[in-house]
Amino acid sequence: MKIWVDADACPVVIKEILFRAADRTGIELTLVANQPIRVPASSNITFLQVIAGFDVADNEIVRRLAPGDLVITSDIPLAAEVIDGVGMVLSPRGELFSEENIKARLNIRDFLDTMRASGINTGGPPALNQNDRKLFADQLDKILTKYLKKQN
Repeated sequence: MKIWVDADACPVVIKEILFRAADRTGIELTLVANQPIRVPASSNITFLQVIAGFDVADNEIVRRLAPGDLVITSDIPLAAEVIDGVGMVLSPRGELFSEENIKARLNIRDFLDTMRASGINTGGPPALNQNDRKLFADQLDKILTKYLKKQN
């Protein structure tokens, strides 16, 4: 398993949780973004900068994805592609996307896009809070613990 991070919009606090998890477990972590991002010096943490452009980072993650990899993103279309590619997806808010819930999430996203296109202000997501961080850390720990048990 590798962990891929859609890093352009990933909150710093979530990246820090991921850095600690990668160092603790030895699982390879790659942050993908179209702008430079600071990562700690570590043999299993890397940064991949892609050219700027619509969905360039998303496409690079999908291209490099292997079955069983974990992707960290709040991008619903990317999450759907990852799930189709037999990967796992965890949002920075700790929501685990799956075949069971991704279609509903795509429908909601498309509905909100339609509303915004017609001039309705749908607002954005609330700020990431302590509960979101805890939920993310707990879900990540469950995924990594399950993976590591399989390896032993």
